[in-house]
Amino acid sequence: MNLLRAILLLIFFITPIKANTIYNIIKIPNLEIYEINTKNKLKYFYATSPFRLGVQKNIVCSNPDKKDLDIKYKTIYKSLSIYSYDYLKKINLKYIVMCEDLSISGLYTAGIPDNIMKTLILDIKFNEDYFERVIHHEVFHIAYLQHKEIFNDEEWIKFNNPKFEYAECSTCTKKIGLKKYDKTEGFFTEYSKSTASEDMAEVYSYMIYLKKNKINQIRKLDPILNNKISYIENKIKQIESSFIF
Repeated sequence: MNLLRAILLLIFFITPIKANTIYNIIKIPNLEIYEINTKNKLKYFYATSPFRLGVQKNIVCSNPDKKDLDIKYKTIYKSLSIYSYDYLKKINLKYIVMCEDLSISGLYTAGIPDNIMKTLILDIKFNEDYFERVIHHEVFHIAYLQHKEIFNDEEWIKFNNPKFEYAECSTCTKKIGLKKYDKTEGFFTEYSKSTASEDMAEVYSYMIYLKKNKINQIRKLDPILNNKISYIENKIKQIESSFIF
């Protein structure tokens, strides 16, 4: 009986210690380990209850359903396993947090990248039609934030028609559609037209998501996207020369 009591007490004390340790690392409360032994050393956590983040506590996410979590983890793991440890280290990404109904100031979002804390929060309930691709979109934002000296918005803007103008911010526009255009004309999606950095992220995500022959077809038909694709390819290789799209 004493042995059983000792075991129960040990379990009781270990659980909060683990949660507190995670919080001390990435400053997100209410997390538990999902998987930490991965080939590229990414560590996956999930929310055990809703959490709020930010100075104004305007970042909100809820704990996912276990069945949904198990299904979506497979997709997330498969998508992120293409990235090598060396590349992830250079863009400063180490932790993946999985939750659902992720929002910033009431606006729902697929993910929130934080290169300082080496963390990417993903909403596993995000639109199924785009979920796999937007994982790569969010990875690009980590790279962009970590290497601002490499990515130049003004250079990017020059690829577009001189009459085209991006919005001041991604939340300052109604251009939020993620469906791929049948006729691209310089942009993969409506959301590409929101800001330069979102446009870059959309191009990057399609470069990874689409098959190589499809990307080559787009490059032949769309000179603007051809320039944008070349730009992203060049900049990513500056970060990691062995990276292959």
